[in-house]
Amino acid sequence: MKKKLLSTTVLFALAAVAFVVAQPPGQRPLRKHTATQLSGELKLVPANQAPADENQVTITVEGDQRVIRANGIPSHKTGAFPNRGKPNPIRPQNYTYRIPAEPKVADEIRPLVRQSFGIALNGVPFDPGAAEFYMGERDSKWQYEPLSGAIALGIDMSHAHVQPTGAYHYHGLPTGLLDEVKVSKEKHSPLVGWAADGFPIYAVYGFADPNDRKSPIKPLATSFVLKLGERPGGNEPDGEYDGTFVADYEFKQGAGDLDECNGRECLTPDFPDGTYAYFLTEAWPVIPRYYRGTPSKDFVRRGPPPR
Repeated sequence: MKKKLLSTTVLFALAAVAFVVAQPPGQRPLRKHTATQLSGELKLVPANQAPADENQVTITVEGDQRVIRANGIPSHKTGAFPNRGKPNPIRPQNYTYRIPAEPKVADEIRPLVRQSFGIALNGVPFDPGAAEFYMGERDSKWQYEPLSGAIALGIDMSHAHVQPTGAYHYHGLPTGLLDEVKVSKEKHSPLVGWAADGFPIYAVYGFADPNDRKSPIKPLATSFVLKLGERPGGNEPDGEYDGTFVADYEFKQGAGDLDECNGRECLTPDFPDGTYAYFLTEAWPVIPRYYRGTPSKDFVRRGPPPR
């Protein structure tokens, strides 16, 4: 996929003040950030480094489960890690994820809470959130959006960086992977991964009519929009809602093609009889932030939060 798929609306802030905030024993200290507004474009680390280890991934169906085993090493080039925004080198992982082979839509949607959304076909997790909060308040609703660039997080051209554990993970459109699977505006997206609840993940392009495989191909639009007006201020951040924080966005029914989970019921090349499917989008949230089904507990993040 060409770099033009990258959102031109993603911005970055001038330097943010950051220092360590005391945390209870056993928790990783959070940095205290005060950035509230954006200025400029997100600067991505060039992806010119071949991984030191070989990509390993297998995906099999065993009984009623789809089992993904992977070492988390991407099959494409990455940015240089460590870098100024992310001091962690990429290291092999030992992932085993079990998801329903025949998933079902749940009665209620479920937000991501300390878990990865899913895993790409190359064995790299989709993990859109970041452990960066306004004033270092972990329980605050003012979580920074990593793709805004309000805080320098050393994200590379595949919109990925590395956790302290060495786990490489995607925060946005996995450009290197999309090039490999040949995502194109001329045809429906190929499968790019599996969500933790078992439903398939596609990228950007789908049928204009979700129930007609002969309908034109179009980039599917999210239904999330920036809120209007200004943030509360006081003990909370001030300034206009501009995408610095996850909470700057709200779902507006009918604003786009997709539902609150960034998905829809539709026909796809892999599921000609129809399925619920998620789509990575060019605009926020890019990677979905809610599940339509019931996520596997294998995707719950254990240990310290990502940084």
